[in-house]
Amino acid sequence: MKVTPDATIPDVLLIEPVVHHDGRGFFLESWHEKRLASAGLTAHFVQDNHSRSRRGTLRGLHYQVESPQGKLVRVVQGEVYDVAVDLRRSSPTFRQWVHQGLSSENHKQLWVPPGFAHGFYVLSETADLVYKCTTYYSAGHDRTVRWNDPDLAIDWPLPERGEPILSAKDASAPFLRDAQTYP
Repeated sequence: MKVTPDATIPDVLLIEPVVHHDGRGFFLESWHEKRLASAGLTAHFVQDNHSRSRRGTLRGLHYQVESPQGKLVRVVQGEVYDVAVDLRRSSPTFRQWVHQGLSSENHKQLWVPPGFAHGFYVLSETADLVYKCTTYYSAGHDRTVRWNDPDLAIDWPLPERGEPILSAKDASAPFLRDAQTYP
């Protein structure tokens, strides 16, 4: 596996597994604890999630306070524009964001550390995301930041004059200036 720290926010890691192709298809290791630990990713995962979304759906920006989740995200069908936003006030990269194109074709994975918000926009007809979490989901600690917050200025790849498909929760999310963040 190739593990590359993001140039802007080195705590966010891009993971590129070795993919073995042949006439039957392909094989890859999506998680190998020892190999990833030697590259600095020592997370312990307790929950796996799977979400399916249709083209134009934007989910996020989601995070948990009190029990922050680290997430190892990958796409097993389709393609998304995946975003991680640093919400740690003590961090030199507070309020900065990074993005990565994740797809079932490129097999890339993104490590979104605890203390970050996560979101994605679906570029393909549908997309299935699978992600490992370091803590259990806690509804009472669930938080969202507005996807189009002008202070973040995330460059979502929306079609001209297009509006994403949002949940009611995401559509009414607070702006970062009004949101609870991490120390």
